[in-house]
Amino acid sequence: MEWFINLLTKESIAHIILLYSFVIAIGVMLGKIKFFGISLGVTFVLFVGIFVGHFGFSVSDEVLHFIREFGLILFIFSIGLQVGPGFFASFKQGGFKQNMLAAAVVLLSVATTIGLFYSFGGKIPMPMLVGILSGAVTNTPGLGAAQEALRQLHDAGQITEIPQIALGYAVAYPLGVTGIIISIILVRVIFKISHDNETKKLKELSNSAVENTKIISIEVNSKAIAGKNLSQIRKLIGRQFVVSRLLSNNVYTIPNGKTILHNGDKILVVTTEADTEAIIVFTGEQIEFDWKESENKMISRRIVITRGVINGKTLGSLKLRIVNVNCTRVIRSGFDLLASPDLVLQVGDRVVIVGTPEAINRVEGMLGNTLKRLDEPHIFTIFIGIFVGIIFGSIPVFIPGMPMPVKLGLAGGPLVIAILLGRFGYRLKLITYTTQSANLMLREIGITLFLASVGLASGGKFVETVVSGNGLLWILCGFIITTLPLITVGIFGRKVMKLNYFTLMGLLAGSMTDPPALAYSNAYAGNDSPAISYSTVYPLTMFLRVVLAQILILAFV
Repeated sequence: MEWFINLLTKESIAHIILLYSFVIAIGVMLGKIKFFGISLGVTFVLFVGIFVGHFGFSVSDEVLHFIREFGLILFIFSIGLQVGPGFFASFKQGGFKQNMLAAAVVLLSVATTIGLFYSFGGKIPMPMLVGILSGAVTNTPGLGAAQEALRQLHDAGQITEIPQIALGYAVAYPLGVTGIIISIILVRVIFKISHDNETKKLKELSNSAVENTKIISIEVNSKAIAGKNLSQIRKLIGRQFVVSRLLSNNVYTIPNGKTILHNGDKILVVTTEADTEAIIVFTGEQIEFDWKESENKMISRRIVITRGVINGKTLGSLKLRIVNVNCTRVIRSGFDLLASPDLVLQVGDRVVIVGTPEAINRVEGMLGNTLKRLDEPHIFTIFIGIFVGIIFGSIPVFIPGMPMPVKLGLAGGPLVIAILLGRFGYRLKLITYTTQSANLMLREIGITLFLASVGLASGGKFVETVVSGNGLLWILCGFIITTLPLITVGIFGRKVMKLNYFTLMGLLAGSMTDPPALAYSNAYAGNDSPAISYSTVYPLTMFLRVVLAQILILAFV
């Protein structure tokens, strides 16, 4: 038994791995338990780490620090790669309004934190308030960023000891999760919102955060376009659309830019929701038509781009019309994109091709469509991105009034680079596509390593701090930081901006980057509106949470 006692008590590689494995395994298992329909998920790893640390199980500071920071980098870089493709697109149209409201929630949270700092006369130090803020808004990367800023101050000699701000995070987090849901419910009660009425209004809305493609049948009846080819018609109308199929003189064909349209022709058009009405007005009238007969000569198939040489090329450069096929849509991250010639393709895109079986088979060979290739991990992109991200995060930025330069650090640097790679990596011939399961696995490994490290480091002082210290005051501060910004923006968004409640639910959940609140919103709404709104504001919110947590530390310490 001596060997077993040594394994549990004496630090070694086996001891460290054993300890982390136990904390993560038990934390993940307990995180699946629901309390009043709400589960804490992997965050329970933090509380198991605190529990284990309280009973004297520990890891040396050097090892603990390495595992914590490396886990945070893996977590936040995976998030950046995932949200990168849609980050800049999320500011378009209705997404801009939603992002501004979400940014208002973030800024109000910071303002509330500063207000509490002065209200209590500095009784609660700002670093601890930042930890409480991170827990109250359920944002773990913000906690990591704040800890990184404190480490920079410590290394520069600005502070003599690094405070255990994870204690504030752990105290505020449970009520933060419930406080978000309570705030969402309060907005519904205040405005006496009816589920049925919101569902009806949602169906009437023509604009959404993501503009989907629309497929319509049109009978050509216009003197303005009759006798002109499709290239001329596109320039005349000035809208984006693709003619997928043509019925002229009882003959089905796949049109190209030189195809001439005549009055009486029937066309199958793929366009955007916003351009639909204009195209109908210019070309003729919308009709109901069954194109099933055309499938005897032509078919529609989704082909997955798996060949690396296609990554970064425009759709027009492939010259698919030469092989007598039409590309009507490109599906990326679950969203339909109109197949315009200047659309840049990425590995993992699914393109919808219309043509004869023989022609489609040729295109399939050109694009890949070998799903096994997508299962191959592109490790180079991940680690070259982390490499560049750490260098970028270490660049000092001098801001007047700050005691030392601001750095994005180990959290912000990789996040920014990951977002940029996710959006523009194809220009460097980098394949940034990862399957959803692979991305989630990498992310979960990173966050569990981080939370286990934070819990083990904080466990020794947790009970003493909460019981004999200002634990109850911290909980109160956390609840105020959670609910005040959400209710304020929720009321403004509903009363002034006239947002649909389902959209507002996703926006509020996304402004706190809180999956349990999104799960509640989806269950209540019974549609995808909360999820769309959540994903629209999530990238900007995550970025602001990480950066502002560091700024608060550097400005007030």
